[in-house]
Amino acid sequence: MSGTVDKTKRPWIIASIVLATFMVAIEATIVATAMPRIVGQLGGFTYYSWVFSAFLLAQSTTTVIYGKLSDVFGRKPILIGGIIIFLIASAAAGFAWSMSSLIAFRLLQGVGAGAIQPVTMTVVGDLYKLEERARVQGVLASVWAISAVTGPVAGGVIVDNVSWGWIFWINLPLGLLTIVGFVLFLHESVKPRRVQIDYLGTLFFSVAIISLLVMLTETTSSFGTIASLAAVFCVSGTLFLAQERRAPEPIISLALWSQRLIATSNVATLLAGMALIGLTTVLPIYVQGVLGKSPLVAGFTLTMLVVGWPMAVMLSNRFYRAFGIRNTLRSGSLLFPVGAAFLLFLTPDSSPVSAGLGSFLMGFGMGLISITSVVLVQESVEWSMRGSATASIIFSRSLGNTLGATILGAILNMGIFYFGSGDLATKLQEVLNQPAGLTDLATTPAIRTVFHSALHWTFWGVFIVAMLAFATTWLIPVSREAGHKEARI
Repeated sequence: MSGTVDKTKRPWIIASIVLATFMVAIEATIVATAMPRIVGQLGGFTYYSWVFSAFLLAQSTTTVIYGKLSDVFGRKPILIGGIIIFLIASAAAGFAWSMSSLIAFRLLQGVGAGAIQPVTMTVVGDLYKLEERARVQGVLASVWAISAVTGPVAGGVIVDNVSWGWIFWINLPLGLLTIVGFVLFLHESVKPRRVQIDYLGTLFFSVAIISLLVMLTETTSSFGTIASLAAVFCVSGTLFLAQERRAPEPIISLALWSQRLIATSNVATLLAGMALIGLTTVLPIYVQGVLGKSPLVAGFTLTMLVVGWPMAVMLSNRFYRAFGIRNTLRSGSLLFPVGAAFLLFLTPDSSPVSAGLGSFLMGFGMGLISITSVVLVQESVEWSMRGSATASIIFSRSLGNTLGATILGAILNMGIFYFGSGDLATKLQEVLNQPAGLTDLATTPAIRTVFHSALHWTFWGVFIVAMLAFATTWLIPVSREAGHKEARI
């Protein structure tokens, strides 16, 4: 199967992609801001984390499936279908009457969102040549940065002035405009062919990934629960691999994922996602709890991350032409562990500027790793496999985020009990469970020292994973000349 996209409509298609990306990107931050108010009205604080986990579980699980379907049926119907599901779930979430119903609608939102990021990135790969693609990806990366800043503000304004349901309902006009844009301007020529949808493989894959992600996120559950989830993962994973080897149209091509370029790019992206989630979850609490700074200052350190990422993506095309893709990837990705190294030298007397600089360098390095992996993977396959290949990168990053949050969170807890010597660890846990816990922590020297030491264990974890991500980029097979103006990958 081959496909072509009418390139005369590219600006309008990109505008539609920007709207779709913004709609999904702002959802995470705007919901996070509004959740305390929502919990206050619906109750069920016990299920607080599942409002986020349900969305991420569904999104991560369906990403690869949508990538394959877009290769079979074309980008347009899969993308519009995902947006429609997302909008229906958004409308319903605004009317949620309990935490259980909200979680169910968030799960459905994730099912729709799973189509948006991988398929829109695949459309960019269809529309633009290699030398043009980085610039467009830079625009999309900027959308995520803007969403990270505007989301919390918008969420605060909405819950203070109107019903919290509007944090979901604002998606409706954006989504409808996006659908109109794709209907009017995204025209594909897809050669029809008979296909056999791998429903059984889809089922096994979904069960395996959901059980894995639940097992990783619910680390406080009983041993029996964790063991049961592990057993489900092993059995469903084995059945999935067996099914994909014999399916005429596998939902995941094992031959594709085992290609050296795609496999190494996915591993590098997974490791980078692990390190980055460690930075975004640990650095703010260090700045507030150990350095004694305000949440605004802590937010500034992460803002430097979302400045560095899109900047690297937008400059990547110039780097490719000047130095080639291989040199850009290997040299630029070195900034990722260099930025993480800044965290190792933080002390209770450090300036937040040092933390911000490390955050910026990690963001810049991640931007280069991310865009280069996508470009290389998309260029290495034909149109009929591009959706699956792009989705593999998105899935690897999501899985890396989940693994990183779990592993680095466990390291932090071990550090607290190791340095806290029982009583101090208990006091630290009690302080952190208070609304103003981080503020009070900075005024309690003994407990703050324990927290500082425990967080440094986590910083070492971030640094080691960042080094592994950098080392993996050297395994990605790229010719020395790739990326120069006249070169081809």
